[in-house]
Amino acid sequence: MKQQGVTDDRLQLLRDVTGSFRPGVLTALMGVSGAGKTTLMDVLAGRKTGGYIEGDIRISGYPKNQATFARISGYCEQNDIHSPQVTIRESLIYSAFLRLPEKIGDQDITDEIKIQFVDEVMELVELDSLKDALVGLPGISGLSTEQRKRLTIAVELVANPSIIFMDEPTSGLDARAAAIVMRTVRNTVDTGRTVVCTIHQPSIDIFEAFDELLLLKRGGQVIYSGKLGRNSQKMIEYFEAIPGVPKIKDKYNPATWMLEVSSVAAEVRLSMDFADYYRTSDLYKQNKVLVSQLSQPEPGTSDLYFPTEYSQSIIGQFKACLWKHWLTYWRSPDYNLVRFSFTLFTALLLGSIFWKIGTNMGDANTLRMVIGAMYTAVMFVGINNCATVQPIVSIERTVFYRERAAGMYSALPYAIAQVVMEIPYVFVQTSYYTLIVYAMMSFQWTAAKFFWFFFVSYFSFLYFTYYGMMTVSISPNHEVAGIFAAAFYSLFNLFSGFFIPRPGSGTTGFAHWHGQCMGS
Repeated sequence: MKQQGVTDDRLQLLRDVTGSFRPGVLTALMGVSGAGKTTLMDVLAGRKTGGYIEGDIRISGYPKNQATFARISGYCEQNDIHSPQVTIRESLIYSAFLRLPEKIGDQDITDEIKIQFVDEVMELVELDSLKDALVGLPGISGLSTEQRKRLTIAVELVANPSIIFMDEPTSGLDARAAAIVMRTVRNTVDTGRTVVCTIHQPSIDIFEAFDELLLLKRGGQVIYSGKLGRNSQKMIEYFEAIPGVPKIKDKYNPATWMLEVSSVAAEVRLSMDFADYYRTSDLYKQNKVLVSQLSQPEPGTSDLYFPTEYSQSIIGQFKACLWKHWLTYWRSPDYNLVRFSFTLFTALLLGSIFWKIGTNMGDANTLRMVIGAMYTAVMFVGINNCATVQPIVSIERTVFYRERAAGMYSALPYAIAQVVMEIPYVFVQTSYYTLIVYAMMSFQWTAAKFFWFFFVSYFSFLYFTYYGMMTVSISPNHEVAGIFAAAFYSLFNLFSGFFIPRPGSGTTGFAHWHGQCMGS
């Protein structure tokens, strides 16, 4: 851009945007691609983490506090990201239990009240007939695109937010599906909430569902902010009053007409700037008066305050996260059965190769073979555990980003729940693996030696599983994580104590130290 003559070091995406969103009013945020619709919504919702933001955002007349705002607002992203192995009802219960407070004023919000509220929301978004359907992966299994979109709205609604932002709720939907989603949105607005939607090329029916319009031009400047009116009449009158703008044809889509007559090409043809025209209009003056009125808190009111950042305590967050992880793991046979089957196959294979080797340990060579057998077994299963856990963590990581941004929980209880969930599964895996290998290799049947072998195997498998989780967490996706993890297998191999023994150690000391290393 600098080569093309841009002198500024910073690119301004939004410029002097002034407006207001009110309860019970459905506002459309529109503009050509690149006008800054999503940017404006991200800034207002507090989701924009980079760049510089200047200006004043007020909620009910009080300066916006993001920690408080996250508790009273919902954000429906364009991409419908949900955990695939839970049902619609479970997704909503999970969201409600994490985001609804334990108390409102003097009234206790019990679990029964939360579940009752979840059922009401399902009815509102017309998902009650599908409540026990698994969410599934987009385009592969589970819900259709339109059903997923309604679930995205429902997940935010169960938090009982006063303000809801929706980023292109009808994108990628056919006419019927878009109509169902817009009916859901309209039902939401009629409950007295403030709802703002970015919308791209809507049909006449969808456009007519909105009450107000905030229209941006490229460069992030407002060119219309006000009521649409019946059959978009007020918006049409505003643009038709501009000299040179052609009249709308009969039965023509007002949304399409509006974008056409306010395009960059139209500005060049008319030798005018629609943003400048808006700033000199009566509509702008009316909006300024309205904004200044709404910027003052009403007498007798006070700013919202929450004593804690999250609705639930750390323990409450951990219990909810653990419940969802339990459901996810229990319903993921392709993950658990694969690693259990591989472990069984590996145990039988190694037991067959090193059949009764423990009965013949008279010389150093045989002892090295035994150590090699133990070492190979742990590496085989460990690397498989590391590889199989990565896709599961990768899918859940995108869900974690959405839920964390919504203020559902902090990172620590989520991470602990994810770690704890592996413990029983790896325990079962290690139990039958150890019994088979120990029996087939005919090692000494003393409790101390058996449980030492079990201990080393168990913690080695856990270590590799957690290593797989870590590689996904610090990588952009699980493909990169797979490459990153593989790069370290050879290092683990090299420094395990098998190829490079501790200096000055004898054979017996070497075997004992190897066990210590693999367990660490």
